[in-house]
Amino acid sequence: MAEKQACPIAGLKNILLATDGSDFSEAAMKHAINISRACSCKLYVISVVEANPEYEALAPQIVEKAESDTRQLLERTRESIVKEGIECETIAHQGEGPAQFMLEEAEKKKVDIIVMGSHGRKGLAKFLMGSVTQKVLAHAPCSVLVVKK
Repeated sequence: MAEKQACPIAGLKNILLATDGSDFSEAAMKHAINISRACSCKLYVISVVEANPEYEALAPQIVEKAESDTRQLLERTRESIVKEGIECETIAHQGEGPAQFMLEEAEKKKVDIIVMGSHGRKGLAKFLMGSVTQKVLAHAPCSVLVVKK
């Protein structure tokens, strides 16, 4: 029988996992699950559909597809987490500035740590840390675990 891993960070109760479905987010999810299991934490999973009013007016069908894809991503993620015996709640937002939504939810849910990938789905983020990750690191009300693929 495998020995239960000890909680690596004392006092953790709530974790916020940011996901966009990228490989980096998948790696972050694995870490969040491991920490949640070891520390008996609740896991909140957030995903943000980036859209602004002009974009919504010009291409509403694309925004609707992105919303649908995000709901499906969150449901698949929640199912994976619940299978591991971890309490999970999903959060979806739509708008400009995904980092701001993440920071607001971290405050509102009183999370102890944010877990996120070092990069998102944006193509130019190959060589530099993702801009959303940078903003969250700079302004987070708690610790942030940045996970590479």
